[in-house]
Amino acid sequence: MRSRRIVMSILTFVLASVLVLAGCSKGKSDNSPSSPSPGSSGNNSSNPGNSGSGDAGSGLDPRLEKWGLDENLRFKETRKITVEVYDRGNDNGTPPDTNFYAQFIKEGMLRDHNVEVVFVPVPRWTEGEVINNLLAANDAPDVSVTYSYPTIQTYANMGGVLDLAPYLEEAKDFLPDLWNLLTEDNIYWDRDPKTGTIWAIEARLAVLNRINTFVREDWLKKLNLQPPTNLQEFENMLRAFRDNAQLLLGNDADKMIPFSISFDVGWRADHLISAFVPNDITDRDMFIYGFDDRNFLYPNYKEAIRVLNKWYNEGLIWKDFPLYPAGDPTEDNLMKAGYVGAFIHNWDYPYRNGEDGIHASLQRMVGPDAAYIAIEPFPNDAGVYRKFLSAPIDRKVFFPATNKEPIASLLYLNWISKEENRLFLQFGEEGVTHEKMPDGSYKALVVTGEKIMNSPNNIDYTITVNGIKLSDPDLTVKSIANGYAGVDKRFIEIAHKITTNEGRIGKSVNVGEITAESGMGQALKEKRDVVLDQAVVAPVDKFDSVYDEGFQDYLRSGGQAIIDERAAKWQEFYGDKTMLD
Repeated sequence: MRSRRIVMSILTFVLASVLVLAGCSKGKSDNSPSSPSPGSSGNNSSNPGNSGSGDAGSGLDPRLEKWGLDENLRFKETRKITVEVYDRGNDNGTPPDTNFYAQFIKEGMLRDHNVEVVFVPVPRWTEGEVINNLLAANDAPDVSVTYSYPTIQTYANMGGVLDLAPYLEEAKDFLPDLWNLLTEDNIYWDRDPKTGTIWAIEARLAVLNRINTFVREDWLKKLNLQPPTNLQEFENMLRAFRDNAQLLLGNDADKMIPFSISFDVGWRADHLISAFVPNDITDRDMFIYGFDDRNFLYPNYKEAIRVLNKWYNEGLIWKDFPLYPAGDPTEDNLMKAGYVGAFIHNWDYPYRNGEDGIHASLQRMVGPDAAYIAIEPFPNDAGVYRKFLSAPIDRKVFFPATNKEPIASLLYLNWISKEENRLFLQFGEEGVTHEKMPDGSYKALVVTGEKIMNSPNNIDYTITVNGIKLSDPDLTVKSIANGYAGVDKRFIEIAHKITTNEGRIGKSVNVGEITAESGMGQALKEKRDVVLDQAVVAPVDKFDSVYDEGFQDYLRSGGQAIIDERAAKWQEFYGDKTMLD
């Protein structure tokens, strides 16, 4: 069972809903040598630190001359780049490398910059493992993407990743859309404080919506219960679901699941776990112990898992939750059938996927009043409904050392960051995939066939941004709410408000490489998932021994070394400071 769980935990989670408007695009070009058009690029035929000299009489910027670009930022000779794109394996999806949106990008890049783009599909749920293998084989796409920065750092140390710093600096004038969208914060987020190297740029997480706690609103009404506002009320609600299974499910009473989680306990119990973390945790401790993306080392974490263990042994939690890997539809199907009372998941999870989603399926199978609604039931020791929100960073975009066209690749990133291109990728064609509402907001339409989007708002193509953010915040919320066909807006607006309420946003702590993390990310994630799964399902009297043994193994397997190095790095750069400005 342990080996099966380890294999399953490799197939890790995922997130969320998408669109961002960035800063000002300057348009194509005013043909002035002092102000070239947006989105510039070039080849790697010369070191970017050597600006070269153009024809003084031509008026062409010498950098463009060196890179082989004309005044309109088109390569004089066609260049070719490969670009990673996630393959989600959707049964009703489209081929990610050749579909309508892939063709839109290919045609646009060839037209605007004379760059041929070839997409390389990478399985979404095993992307970390696959990108590792591609890098090891010197076969990674020219523009690569991963959620794992330690993977990038590991190969950078072996000479397998390009330092983007010199290219970004020299080409900055020609990449206004990229710089305006990401800003210096995200572009320099991972810059080494000593060497100045930039192995990757951080995509912008424009909307910090992360996780919500959901309950069956119709079940609350049927049992005359108010939405729970604290842990005890939530627990009492779960017991009420269990004890009234016959009333709520009739002949399917034996299928009752008061609370559902998955093998990824750290993600799927996040709001509960966050309530156990002391409100006064310092920035220092969040950095030192926060390298695990499920906050596994935060203080009091164990006590939150103890609650889950108690619930499991009381029959309040789905008994088979450890058996199914990421992407498996079993749990979703149980929700769609109406058997699940409550769960914690991505902030909009039940409302996604239109007619195939949980909300629509539940209403078809159970009735029009059946619905999940977001609630806030877990205050911390200070009475704060704390949510630990992500920093405004998302996927990491990097160029492997095998990339022979770094400037063309930067042109690509600038092109997909341009406002009009992003809008098209994220919303598609007006009247076909979306409509513009009288208030100026966007509303997605139900689409089938070649123009269906494999990922929410095509986040698999808009790799420099994840999240909807129009210039008007009110229109942003309305556009987000509009994006859920067949879902009453109130569910989305409530979920949107709660998911970031009383949130604490992650800060940039730039101390350079943490060598102990190199190559350890996936192995530690697997151990963490196994520890948590085993601790939840353990007999109550075995909980402490199971949890403690697993936790110590996690520390011995590299966790403690990371803690020690992070503590030393903090001391080196921040001294005795415990909070950042």
